[in-house]
Amino acid sequence: MLRPWTTAEAGAVLGGARSVEWADDFPAEGDRVVAGLFAQFPAWLGDYGHRLVIERDSGLVVGSVGLFWPPSEGALEIGYGVVGSRRGRGYAAEAARALTEFALTSPDVSTVFADVELSNPASVRVLEKAGFRCSASGEGQVRYSLTRSAG
Repeated sequence: MLRPWTTAEAGAVLGGARSVEWADDFPAEGDRVVAGLFAQFPAWLGDYGHRLVIERDSGLVVGSVGLFWPPSEGALEIGYGVVGSRRGRGYAAEAARALTEFALTSPDVSTVFADVELSNPASVRVLEKAGFRCSASGEGQVRYSLTRSAG
């Protein structure tokens, strides 16, 4: 399940507080980075922003997924992460797919993409499972994207 971050949760992450609603290893480093950027990018807390990934069975926060709003020329970057204790369960791919489908409902977005380091094959697998396809490659990086279908 996905739900928006709150400013209180971002403050707790930045302040090092613990919540009983978080998996033991949440937040990961990427979650701390994103929480620290909400003040600079308040749109990331909006409709097309960042979400927390909630494990259905336990109700615990196990990661986050987000759109780096606003889009540029119809393209929008996505980022995602799931804590180590919950990896390999398909949560990141499911979250990336759901948020991408939602992003593509915006008239301002025609493509969602993610740049992945070749040294991170697990992230490549997440994107492939979410329906993304390789669209470009460069030095040590690959861009995966999903484009809204015509019609």
